[in-house]
Amino acid sequence: MRGVANPGSAEPQLGTDRQAHRGWYNRGYLPHADLPGLVQMITYRLADSLPSGVLDQIGDELSSIPVQLQQVEKRRRIQQWLDAGRGCCLLQQDAAAECVVKTWQRFAGERYNLIAWVVMPNHVHVLIRVYEGNTLGRIVQSWKSYTGRRIAELGLGAPRKGGARVSPWMRDYWDRWIRDEKHLLEAVSYIHGNPAKARLVNNPEDWPWSSAATWESTFSGTEL
Repeated sequence: MRGVANPGSAEPQLGTDRQAHRGWYNRGYLPHADLPGLVQMITYRLADSLPSGVLDQIGDELSSIPVQLQQVEKRRRIQQWLDAGRGCCLLQQDAAAECVVKTWQRFAGERYNLIAWVVMPNHVHVLIRVYEGNTLGRIVQSWKSYTGRRIAELGLGAPRKGGARVSPWMRDYWDRWIRDEKHLLEAVSYIHGNPAKARLVNNPEDWPWSSAATWESTFSGTEL
């Protein structure tokens, strides 16, 4: 792996208060599941990685198919767009990518199991099991908040507007709960294979910002 940048002295905070898990809910953007013990694959992206006009176009094109299929197909098309490398792709810079990884690792084993992960140029995938008393929304928000500050401090994000810091992240995120062992292996394979699928490397293990090279020996015994 490439050189390690100092992630800064201020650490990401989830807060000391414990919030009740919300179960299945919808924030008005995407459906979410927040239950302790679930293994979930989470995807979030940079704010400029997908223009709103593209989202509107995808929505219009899918309006004629059955509702139960729309979310699956929408997610597939969005992923195709992301893999094309749109936007500023600031996560392709080592310092930004490492900041994201170090932030995930900071509370691994304390707030959640960190099972598999990859940082792509304009989005990320991470597979975790959330512990009791640590809500998924709060965890993701803490990741985004801390990395947003650090990326700005490193001079890699968008410039301030009117004195206010502009977050590099899109507001919401995707989460998909893992149903069984087969689904777990499929999710890990997808995460680790994303750089090769996007033609960034030939072999998944060659991508420096991924758990692919160490997963087999470290996490292959993960149970649901």
